[in-house]
This record gives sequence, structure tokens and C-alpha cells, in this order.
Amino acid sequence: MTAHQALRDHGLRVTAPRIAVLDAVGRLPHATADTVLRAVRTTVPTVSVQTVYDVLHALTHAGLLREIEPAGHAARYERRVGDNHHHIVCRSCGALDDVDCAIGDSPCLVPSSTSGFTVELAEVTYWGLCPACREAA
Repeated sequence: MTAHQALRDHGLRVTAPRIAVLDAVGRLPHATADTVLRAVRTTVPTVSVQTVYDVLHALTHAGLLREIEPAGHAARYERRVGDNHHHIVCRSCGALDDVDCAIGDSPCLVPSSTSGFTVELAEVTYWGLCPACREAA
């Protein structure tokens, strides 16, 4: 689906910054806001930092992007939404990759107590060393 169509399908106005952000995150999964900003400025050179942050927030709120916040790291963004996948993060270099759902249907994990909440999503972050950092060690 094109960025134009995705924006329209989610009831959002089609603007150059929104298209550029969607395209950038599609090309650079798990990108930080700074990485997205640099990529967007290659096609929309005058875009402001605030505009990129506003667009990231709007697209995340609309369900077009997913924000990932690994502990101790900057937020990252991805276009893979609609499933309950998890992530693995390298403790050394910060590399991040997708890990499909551990077992079964969403939310993948069943808590021992919900305190009356309806559980919709379980976020699991695996931590370790990526192959390059493991080899360097």
C-alpha cells in the first residue's frame, strides 16, 4: 500500500512530511526520530524537527507506525503494525531486530493476574549480543 493510500485510509491529510516520514520508516525499520529526520530532509529539506516529531506522533496514534522504547535507548519507529511481535536488542551496539510472537495468539503471554484489566498486548524485549558484537568480544 502506498503512503498516500495509507494516510487516506486512516483519515489523515496527505502532506509531504507525512509521506516522507512513512517512506523513511518503511526503508529504515527501527529508526530513531533523528534518523527519520535526516532521511526526510533528503526529500523535504525545509522540514522542521518539530514537524517530524509531530508526524511521528500522529502516525503512531493513527496506527500507521509503532513506537518501540527499549530501556535506556531512544524511541524507535517501525511500520510493522497489527501483529504482536517483539524485539531483540544488542546490549553492546544497540542493534534491534524483530522477533515473532513467542507462542500462540496475541497477547502471547498470559499474566498471573490482570487486576481486572483486559490484556490487549504484551511487550517483550529480549536482550543479548548481536553476532558482530559477540564476535568482537
